[in-house]
Amino acid sequence: MGRRVRAFMAGMATVAVLAGCGGLQGQSSAGTDKGGKSDSVSVSDARKKLEKLTVKGRAPKTGFDRDKFGPAWADVDHNGCDTRNDILKRDLVDEKFKAGTHDCIVLSGTLHDPYSGKTINFKRGQDTSTAVQIDHVIPLSDAWQKGAQQWAADKRKEFANDPLNLMAVDGPLNGQKSDSDAATWLPPRKSYRCTYIARQIDVKTKYGVWVTSAEKDAMESILSSC
Repeated sequence: MGRRVRAFMAGMATVAVLAGCGGLQGQSSAGTDKGGKSDSVSVSDARKKLEKLTVKGRAPKTGFDRDKFGPAWADVDHNGCDTRNDILKRDLVDEKFKAGTHDCIVLSGTLHDPYSGKTINFKRGQDTSTAVQIDHVIPLSDAWQKGAQQWAADKRKEFANDPLNLMAVDGPLNGQKSDSDAATWLPPRKSYRCTYIARQIDVKTKYGVWVTSAEKDAMESILSSC
């Protein structure tokens, strides 16, 4: 299995589509492949992982800089495409690519936005690209205040470009979220919140990012309603 395929599968791993009391329910373009097939994650698994996360207060934001997480959208999997275009290619449908780029530069496509439920037409351009943005499910500055200050540079770069932590979403909502955690921001589309929280927990588990007590309470509250 190639590195690009592994990265793709990692980004899909936390998506949930389960019915009944045992599971999370919700789909997104980031959570299904182009044929509509979806992976599943149980609520009990998400709760178990959440219980194992360290609970600590938020550290000062002192010293945070985007550059501490490496160059933006680095080609970490060495497939010839930058991370932003990899995620657009994964999450959009009906994509069109710039000729001569080996299907690396996405010129247009359609996003079924998981955060709002809206359908958004993406068109690359100075005045149009921001309609669809790539969200860090766990924001970089939030991670910085919950453990990432102590990481090696390579780990921060991996975190910033990990498909598991990246989703194409509605641009204005991404701006609204900013560096908020689950205690202060949740997707307005309530049917997606269980999946969103499960994915946050998976990212934090993978990298050892801690949670605040308020954040954990918010996550538990969402999971209790799934």
